[in-house]
Amino acid sequence: MTGKKKSNIVLIGMPAAGKSTVGVILAKRMGYSFVDADLVIQEKTGKLLREIIAEEGDDGFLRIEEEVNAGLDVSRSIIAPGGSVIYGAKAMAHLKEIGTIVYLKLTYEDLEKRLGNLKDRGVVLKDGMTLRDLYEERRAYYERYAEVTVDETGKTFEDVVNELRAYFEKL
Repeated sequence: MTGKKKSNIVLIGMPAAGKSTVGVILAKRMGYSFVDADLVIQEKTGKLLREIIAEEGDDGFLRIEEEVNAGLDVSRSIIAPGGSVIYGAKAMAHLKEIGTIVYLKLTYEDLEKRLGNLKDRGVVLKDGMTLRDLYEERRAYYERYAEVTVDETGKTFEDVVNELRAYFEKL
């Protein structure tokens, strides 16, 4: 194993699970860089996520998302990919190779409370699919890919950051 492997922490979970919020704070506390994969997608395409979805459709967006995530070349970084990254096997294999996959687990009720406008967030929701359907579908993927799971029930983002920091500093 090279020194670069597993030097990253990859946060996966539903939109509003706190991937970006937890990621930024954790990066600051651990002296890591922070990579928001959605922002990388926007930089590479020159478009907002919702514009990409409107122009390319859900499948086109997922293809672009997978390509960008599969090409991330960083070390000592907290990576926060979009919630739909789990649909891209190539991207997930790459992220697992370069980092430890952490699932920020949110209850459906907490998700409903936290979520705002799905379209503005650039959330891929197939026609006829409810938020509950999306939650159940993605939860299975998150659980399959997770190497570490943090149950966020009753915890603040600060609690989650402290828990992750303690875990990774012991390694």
